[in-house]
Amino acid sequence: MSLEIIFEDEYILCVNKPNNVLVHHAHLSRNVADEDSLLQLIEAQKALKVYPIHRLDRKTSGIILLAKHKEYIADFQSLFTNNTIQKTYYGVVRGFSPESKIIDSPVKGRDAKVHKDALTELKTLAKVTLNIPVKPYDSSRYSLVELLPKTGRMHQLRVHMNKISHPLIGDAKYGDKNHDLMYENQFGFNNLFLHAGQLEFTHPFTNEKLVLKATFPKDWLSLFEKFDWSNPLS
Repeated sequence: MSLEIIFEDEYILCVNKPNNVLVHHAHLSRNVADEDSLLQLIEAQKALKVYPIHRLDRKTSGIILLAKHKEYIADFQSLFTNNTIQKTYYGVVRGFSPESKIIDSPVKGRDAKVHKDALTELKTLAKVTLNIPVKPYDSSRYSLVELLPKTGRMHQLRVHMNKISHPLIGDAKYGDKNHDLMYENQFGFNNLFLHAGQLEFTHPFTNEKLVLKATFPKDWLSLFEKFDWSNPLS
């Protein structure tokens, strides 16, 4: 698997993570021999050991920053903790989502016990009605959304879209299995339609202002064509 390199300098490597690829294996993971993680793919492609600066779910595709040395991690992580980096995600959701909405709703932390504040800004970019029945309706409706997470909670965007009754397509945990099944049967799509499309920030070491973009996977490009939607990253 050849990875798309978005940006590289002496401090960081920025790549476009494919769908269904773990960033790294958990300690003593049983899957180590079964599949390559993103870190392993990078090491094989570039003979380079890198360190993740932030998280990206296995099922989510798109842009991720990795440090070339451990001592650089904290400076880049401070961009996220201080909210001085703009993260832009794109999703395909069930139904006609609101034109714009601020979703301010706590989500569970990594320990699944404590709820933490979470804020997401939503903007609807396009809509479509398909003459394809999905129970209990004779047709089906979908929206293309732009999501700006202002906090970085685990599964935040997936949980927030479910909470406003517009779950992401292909989300087996928080989504709608009837719509997911239709996408697979009609179009052959079975990936989560959530893509980390863009990061905008000032480089903490060079002070360079960067706007980095990750191209959409093939199934997204096919969907744009089928639904006559414009590619928001083009």
